[in-house]
Amino acid sequence: MPPMNEGIMVILSSPSGAGKTTLVKLLSKRKGFITSVSHTTRKPRSDEIDGKDYHFVNNEKFKKMINNKEFLEYAKVFNNFYGTTKLNILKELSNGNNVIFDIDWQGTNQIISQKLRSKLLTFFILPPSRKELFKRLSNRDMKDKLIAEQRMKQFDKDILHWKDYDYVIINNDLEVCYKQISDYIDCELSKKKISYDINFIKNHINKLTS
Repeated sequence: MPPMNEGIMVILSSPSGAGKTTLVKLLSKRKGFITSVSHTTRKPRSDEIDGKDYHFVNNEKFKKMINNKEFLEYAKVFNNFYGTTKLNILKELSNGNNVIFDIDWQGTNQIISQKLRSKLLTFFILPPSRKELFKRLSNRDMKDKLIAEQRMKQFDKDILHWKDYDYVIINNDLEVCYKQISDYIDCELSKKKISYDINFIKNHINKLTS
């Protein structure tokens, strides 16, 4: 059991384009979660700020951090590295602050396997349909539809990992999705009974993968 004043960790993962980054920002703003700012070797998008959205580093720097065991988790996604440094996260948790992560299934499994003393809740976010996902990906700041198509192929691989998570949430409406996540967190912390329809989730996943 974690100490009474220990912060909790909440992980949001999703296939690219399902909306997890926007949800992380909402949870940080409305519920006071500390946002875990990852390091990455990819180039920043036009609206991203170094140190706020990501810490942008080169491959040499990232690999040096791996060798120095600085990461709580890291993974290679779409030929770029992403990772969460350990020291700041553990400090925030020990100070009683709740921390939220925007990471993929690889990073989630690494954090789960470490069995940290802080309470951990994991959420996997899904789009309402393949058509909507492709639309969201195509509307991003991308060079062409080819990148969106590549991410759709990756979607079929990523979705297989939904069973590794405590909850699967369908992001059909951003505010509704946010409220579901917020309510589940509150119920878990207060040890209240939670209504969760796993059969509905399974049916939705079957539709997305058929």
